[in-house]
Amino acid sequence: MRIETDIKLDYKDVLLKPKRSTLSSRRSVTIERDFTFRHWNDTRESWSGVPIMASNMDGVGTFSMANVLQNYNMLTIIKKHYTIEDWENAVGHGMSLSNIAVSTGTNAIFDPDAEDYKKAQEILTRWPDIKFICIDVANGYQQNFSDFVREVRERFPKKIIIAGNVITGEMTEQLCIAGADIVKCGIGPGSVCTTRIMTGVGMPQLSGIMECADAAHGLGGHIIADGGCTEPGDVAKAFGAGADFVMLGGMLAGHDESELSEVAGQYEFYGMSSNRAMQEHGTRKDGYRSSEGRHIRLDARGPVEHTVVEILGGVRSACTYIGARRIKDIPKSATFVLVNTTYNTVYLQNTVGD
Repeated sequence: MRIETDIKLDYKDVLLKPKRSTLSSRRSVTIERDFTFRHWNDTRESWSGVPIMASNMDGVGTFSMANVLQNYNMLTIIKKHYTIEDWENAVGHGMSLSNIAVSTGTNAIFDPDAEDYKKAQEILTRWPDIKFICIDVANGYQQNFSDFVREVRERFPKKIIIAGNVITGEMTEQLCIAGADIVKCGIGPGSVCTTRIMTGVGMPQLSGIMECADAAHGLGGHIIADGGCTEPGDVAKAFGAGADFVMLGGMLAGHDESELSEVAGQYEFYGMSSNRAMQEHGTRKDGYRSSEGRHIRLDARGPVEHTVVEILGGVRSACTYIGARRIKDIPKSATFVLVNTTYNTVYLQNTVGD
């Protein structure tokens, strides 16, 4: 047993310090970024886009969400529970294959005929223009997960592999070496995740992102800050901490694109390890598994396009305050200030609009 005594920080613990800037307008900020990936270099290809993505959660990682986000050149990690027929319909109606990722779990470790990985392989065979694969588990620290990432890399040497979740430098390095181009970082920060409550495990997200980014970048890898963003300023802070991509769940939930039924002006939203998710997708506890997620209802928020514009506008504005001409420059321009509170809440309950 040991205790790390250095302070670990979350988004709520800091603000970005403003500094003199030569940028005269938000329009001067470039929010798209060009990427060449660690295991993709031999193809001499790159991917360009806005490095903000929708999580592969029910109500978020939907085809409807992808159809909106592709208009902003953003990514959507498609949830893994669609059928092949659903995919045929979505692709046939114009969904961009360059702005999505196919999701799979790791059930194939225990069952070679597991549906999720088998289906992911079929999707990638039928639509080879899809560039991204997301290997998604709650706990990326198990050795068999690294082994599975290595197996998927051997099977798909020319795809961009996203793998996680982890939140420490040594495991970020391990996954990069195993075959991941992008490591998904975050243990328990999500709005409907209860992993920290149920297990006592985790790391404050801002400090975790700094550690993981340092580890990945030293190997030519990239990371995603997954979870914990509740407002556009948090997205800017995640980039400032070194994240190459930011993944959003709760900020994109509750919109018309959720593909869930609206009931009394509300949409449901739940963690993918919650009892609700297990009920929806037929996962069993089998006497050894507990729920690690919340099931909530959100007031309907209308079209997600309005929220996307607010998020991108907030990031652009942050760049003008700190003098970052490109989204890639945010870490170089960022100075974080430790704070006791981030904003004035005196009239928060009286707000009627923005």
